[in-house]
Amino acid sequence: MAGDSLGTLDPASQFEFRLHTRWGRTLEGRFPQVDGEVVALADGRRQVRFRIDARAIEIVDHPRYTEITRGPRFFDVARYPLIEFVSDPYSAQLPHAGGALDGELRMHGVRRRERFLLEPSTCQRPGYDCDIVAAGSVRRSNYGLDRWTLALREQVRFALRVRWRAPAPTPAGDASP
Repeated sequence: MAGDSLGTLDPASQFEFRLHTRWGRTLEGRFPQVDGEVVALADGRRQVRFRIDARAIEIVDHPRYTEITRGPRFFDVARYPLIEFVSDPYSAQLPHAGGALDGELRMHGVRRRERFLLEPSTCQRPGYDCDIVAAGSVRRSNYGLDRWTLALREQVRFALRVRWRAPAPTPAGDASP
């Protein structure tokens, strides 16, 4: 990704999702291994990239469901170990004001356009002094995750709480990138 790094993803960030069964039960999931970066583009806009390690996916308090979710009949993490999101360039004001963040999601070997909605910020430096809170949903069948249709509903809802670590200051005179 071209541009100057404004920060890398802080491990305190949370990437969670919810699956709903056809019987009214909600399964809470999380992606505990995510890396990412936010960059400043030459035109003043920003862009984010996230790489999620699908092999670490967890269904909270349900080891058997975790195993099924990682397995070949669902995420098939042996074949598709990464989930990636690259945003479209966006205004530096978006994390302050809130609104739509569009981009390309690659999951289970499929690339699609998706939208996440950011809540307005509660601080001066969103992502550094407070979480950037975002939510979105995807249709499982759009990504070939169409197994278990009798048990699981089509929509998967995502909830993100993003924090950035500012890049380390570069010593004066250091010519490194």
